[in-house]
Amino acid sequence: MSTQTFTYTGTFELESGQKLQGLEIGFNTYGSLNKNRDNVVWVCHALTANSDVFDWWKGLFGPEDHFNPDEHFIVCANVLGSPYGTVSPLSINPATGQPYYLAFPEFTIRDIVKAHKLLADHLEIEHIEILLGGSLGGQQAIEWSIIEPDRIKNLILIATNSNHSPWGVAFNESQRLAITADRTFYAGSPDGGSKGLKAARSIALLSYRSYKTYAITQREDDDNGTDNFKASTYQNYQGQKLVNRFNAYSYWYLSKAMDSHNIGRGRHGVEKALSLIKARTLVIGIKSDVLFPIEEQQYLFRHIPKSAFAELDSFYGHDGFLIETEDLTNIITSFFKTDVKGKIIELQKIA
Repeated sequence: MSTQTFTYTGTFELESGQKLQGLEIGFNTYGSLNKNRDNVVWVCHALTANSDVFDWWKGLFGPEDHFNPDEHFIVCANVLGSPYGTVSPLSINPATGQPYYLAFPEFTIRDIVKAHKLLADHLEIEHIEILLGGSLGGQQAIEWSIIEPDRIKNLILIATNSNHSPWGVAFNESQRLAITADRTFYAGSPDGGSKGLKAARSIALLSYRSYKTYAITQREDDDNGTDNFKASTYQNYQGQKLVNRFNAYSYWYLSKAMDSHNIGRGRHGVEKALSLIKARTLVIGIKSDVLFPIEEQQYLFRHIPKSAFAELDSFYGHDGFLIETEDLTNIITSFFKTDVKGKIIELQKIA
């Protein structure tokens, strides 16, 4: 399915006070609204994903999957700053007629949500039956549920947090240091900073997976090697794979946006902000997640009023939310079969 584009012709003011003219948002929809207009499933995507959720979340979203176009009207919008159809550092700056590159204004998770609210209004979606996302997608979902608590009926937060941790910021800053070590980042070309981006992705991957993941998937077949290890090849492959489909400028700005995430900003603290959520909420944590430790999801569960908590046991670490789709389906199915206040969900069994 091809990506559609929504153009907002007004002035889009960012949280910083800076402004964007001619905001464009790339988005995909699947299925159609039912008569009661109560079958909307809105997906917030993660850092380098796109709006084609059927492509990157197979097993959970698809014609034969739990979230399918026969039952649901599924919407996924590309985030601000990403190169997949939404205005980004590679877009043309109307003031200069040239790409923005490093002249693009910094933005926050709240700015991403503000843009997607405009899209929801354009699509005449008054109520979202299910809003969900993992990682940076979960950060967007939790913000939206606080900004518009009456619009969101059910909320699913996976491997995410209420505010980005010093640990997460440190990982992102290390990746940005890798990008800026590549002098071409400042050259003002679409492929500027590519070598730095490759290194940055290699760093990021260490936070997405875990010791156990590498021990199993990158283990050497014999004891005689002294170089060219599987783990080395894997890091190079994954770094180049991102370079082939993304750009250093979008990555730089989106990592900054992730760092900005703090729902307590301007709301008298995180716990006060969480108390504003009215949606029936499922929080899912991954036991082996290094980047978003499960304690962060347990914190959300304790402070969101109508919430349930589920633990996903996966050796894939943070990336488990993209891989363990069968277990996610079981958890989500169980969630919608039970009252949620103060519940712990263990896969198909409600404790």
